[in-house]
Amino acid sequence: MKLFTPAKLGPIELRNRTIRSAAFEGMGRDNGPTDMLRDYHLSVARGGVGMTTLAYAGICRSALSFDTQLWLRPEIVPQLREITDGIHQAGAKASIQIGHCGNMTHRSTTGSTPVGACTGFNLYSPTFVRGLRKDELTQIARYFGDAVRTARDAGFDCVEVHAGHGYLISQFLSPYTNHRRDEFGGPLQNRMTFMHMCLEESLKAAGSDMALIVKTNMRDGFKGGLEIDDCLTVAKEIERAGVHGMVLSGGFVSKAPMYVMRGEMPIFAMTHYMKQLWLKYGVRLAGRFMIKPEPFKPLYFLDDARLFRRELKLPLIYVGGVIDRKGADTVLGDEGFDFVQMGRALLNQPDFVNRMLHAGDTNHRCDCDHVNYCIARMYSREMACHKHCENLPKGIVREIEKIKKRN
Repeated sequence: MKLFTPAKLGPIELRNRTIRSAAFEGMGRDNGPTDMLRDYHLSVARGGVGMTTLAYAGICRSALSFDTQLWLRPEIVPQLREITDGIHQAGAKASIQIGHCGNMTHRSTTGSTPVGACTGFNLYSPTFVRGLRKDELTQIARYFGDAVRTARDAGFDCVEVHAGHGYLISQFLSPYTNHRRDEFGGPLQNRMTFMHMCLEESLKAAGSDMALIVKTNMRDGFKGGLEIDDCLTVAKEIERAGVHGMVLSGGFVSKAPMYVMRGEMPIFAMTHYMKQLWLKYGVRLAGRFMIKPEPFKPLYFLDDARLFRRELKLPLIYVGGVIDRKGADTVLGDEGFDFVQMGRALLNQPDFVNRMLHAGDTNHRCDCDHVNYCIARMYSREMACHKHCENLPKGIVREIEKIKKRN
């Protein structure tokens, strides 16, 4: 029953060991919160989770990829307070993930040329990218601290710093995206400098009353990216920085997106919701070559995560393929992890934690079938499970059925 026991995460205590992962909801508007975002997280909190995480809030304008993404700034604190107050009333803790997208955005969103570790071209967006100057790196690190202070004002108990998945901190860490020749490039020790700056500012702002955790990669998921040995070195540096917990993930959105999420990307569904015709038909033609499937299996990150558990002492949060009570118990029991994060399971069933608690079956499983329709639409519309959607286009229904047969 460890799953349902209270547990400390730095200065805060969760009522149980479940956390809603920072899976991007796509439920914002004009870079602010909406009733839909509030209602979703309140449903997860009422559904029994220990802590729910609002996903991927940008720390400044250049950090934003979409207008449906939060920009964590003082102007939206009152609306965020409504969300955190509701989460607390439901008995859960509230967390928010902060980060900077780096080169994965457009001028139309940021109002300026996208920035990254180095100057170049990002095929994923697609867009030209400008390498950041040293003085800009100092300012961006300060924005991380500002975002943590804003999160406190908004009533959040915890902040998750995103240092993985090919976003800006990850772009500095990875040799695939960092070709700098100054003190921020070259050997891994140098490539970790920007991460240290961001964590220092974040920890200073968190003080003694907020939990601060970090999401980091165990592998980038492709040849030429970070492999497990270097990622373990990064994780040990994060631990030494003094954070309260670490989320172990993997993958690179612009190079190996399905390594993060696993399974197959429904290309027809993904392009159906795209507004730009050139992008819609371009992705339909090339999407299957650019977004390669990765086999899904329950607890798909566990083999790598074990290696980190052996080497690290701080609380570790397991994410990746937790779809049933048995998997959660395995991760928290024999494997020695402190918390479990879930994304798709809590989109499919926001009350999944309560279902596990009250089910007579100790191997209660969520109803997610992992066709990834929710992921396919989340960059154009709100994240939603196909089982909750009525009157889906016939082409999308056919694609879902084909993926089900292949799974």
